[in-house]
Amino acid sequence: MNKLVLAYSGGLDTSYCAKYLSAEKGYEVHAVSVNTGGFTDEEVNDIEEKAYALGVKSYKNINAISTFYEKVVKYLIFGNVLKNNTYPLSVSSERIIQAIEIVTYAKKIGAKFIAHGSTGAGNDQIRFDMIFQILAPEIEIITPIRDLKLSRMDEIEFLKGHGVEMSWAKAQYSINKGLWGTSVGGKETLTSNEPLPESAYPSQLEKEGSEKVKLSFNKGELVAIDYVKNSPIENIRILNELASKYAIGRDTHVGDTIIGIKGRVGFEAAAPLIIIKAHHLLEKHVLTKWQQHHKEYLSNWYGTMLHEGQFLDAVMRNIEAFLEDSQANVNGDVIVTLNPYRFSLDGVQSRHDLMNSKVAAYGEMNEGWTADDAKGFIKILSNQNKIFNQVNNNE
Repeated sequence: MNKLVLAYSGGLDTSYCAKYLSAEKGYEVHAVSVNTGGFTDEEVNDIEEKAYALGVKSYKNINAISTFYEKVVKYLIFGNVLKNNTYPLSVSSERIIQAIEIVTYAKKIGAKFIAHGSTGAGNDQIRFDMIFQILAPEIEIITPIRDLKLSRMDEIEFLKGHGVEMSWAKAQYSINKGLWGTSVGGKETLTSNEPLPESAYPSQLEKEGSEKVKLSFNKGELVAIDYVKNSPIENIRILNELASKYAIGRDTHVGDTIIGIKGRVGFEAAAPLIIIKAHHLLEKHVLTKWQQHHKEYLSNWYGTMLHEGQFLDAVMRNIEAFLEDSQANVNGDVIVTLNPYRFSLDGVQSRHDLMNSKVAAYGEMNEGWTADDAKGFIKILSNQNKIFNQVNNNE
């Protein structure tokens, strides 16, 4: 009756939860971590050892990288989603899938409780709680850090008092790594005026000069790099490793949290930024004006609702259907040049390129209409503003 699933990362907060809930509250704690592209095998083994040392009944690592790509990342690419025109939603998109996997596991083993280590001041508490409540309203949510308003030192003293002698020295920068980018938080991101130092970013500049790379898309998905085919997930990894050596993809995102306060976070997302920008350029060549127009606001709403924890709302499936359908002709190659700290888009090659028109070339000769046709078109196009000015001339 006391079976509890804990969303466990191996950090201080979830380690406190593991010991407190098992030793003090008597729960049978089953720790679960969900890999969305941020864990190596060695790190998983280390997290498992820590979990058992803290007294959990069982530990499970769920590999959800493929699920993460298919259910979220793919649509972020289709929509060219950048929150506030800057951030590729690296962490917020991961939390949704992690929450779904955790609640699914809790139901599978018959747990009556789910716990997580979120505080009461951030976005993750909302994303986790909403998913849990929607998918399993019968399961009670336990949140010790939020409910007890614990400080970091409170947690450390508690663990020491229970004989847990691990190194909890606070790192200067908190790093959250996943398939779709890495967030970086530090003392500078708590202010409005300081940038993160070079040393704070996980990847450092290793290559000078420039390098060209060709990205091949099929129905909006990245299927090859320099004509070498791999799965989209593997291509994201390959491109990220290549571009990170140029220290590409760094920026600082400033946004509004779900609870209404401003937040600031640094991030490193070489592959996501290059893929989104390259994909967007290809779309400019192959989609109609109105396809692009409607995609832009629907994609913005998709990213906003994902960030706000509204992933399970039915409208998200509606938008996904539109986005996927829009990708039928997003096929071709995008040539990208990598340079230290930046990249440039050189051009595209696609059989669907709407610049390959026999009707006319922009700013040059037209073959599809006459001068009189153009004059008549412009005259009709002017009608509404002519009428407006005539009616309101006296004003």
